[in-house]
Amino acid sequence: MALSPALPLEAWENFYVIVGSSAGALTGLTFIVITLAADADNLARTPAARLAGLRTFITPTAVHFGAALWVAALLNMPGQTRTSLALCLAASGLLGTLYCANVTRWFLETMANYKPFLEDWVWTVVLPLCAYLGLLAAAMLLRAHVPVALYTVAAVSLLLVLLGLHNAWDVVVWITAERHARPSRARGDTGTPSEPSERPPKE
Repeated sequence: MALSPALPLEAWENFYVIVGSSAGALTGLTFIVITLAADADNLARTPAARLAGLRTFITPTAVHFGAALWVAALLNMPGQTRTSLALCLAASGLLGTLYCANVTRWFLETMANYKPFLEDWVWTVVLPLCAYLGLLAAAMLLRAHVPVALYTVAAVSLLLVLLGLHNAWDVVVWITAERHARPSRARGDTGTPSEPSERPPKE
């Protein structure tokens, strides 16, 4: 059975071309962030802390961009039916949810070196989980409520791109702030930013 003719996938073609192209291009931003993090040799105290920061704060950024690109590809794939699209969305949402569970575990592991802020919880744990649960909800709604399901998928796609942008920018700003703060700490100045142990090992 084809998708509802009242709201065909063709109507979303331009939207997903824009979202998919943006997600693909912005994936390059993640590579820049990784390069900056790798160059910041003194930001992580140990290799274990460096690995924890990488997989908790940077790798998910690439995953979110990739997920947005994947969803855009699904919605532009010829011959999609309600059943096939629902299965694809459900599988994507399930895999994303499981990945979020791993990110949450890694995030908790970083608490040995870093006291997270509320913003970290929201952008690293809560919103990504909501996005992938949204894909699961859209899959369940697709048969009975096609318009609602398609608008939900569109909202999730935009949220995934926004998550990637925010998290990449957050890491870049943090690295820049730490580099500027390092000379002051080396001189023993007071009134400087918090010590590295109080900062996230975002590398």
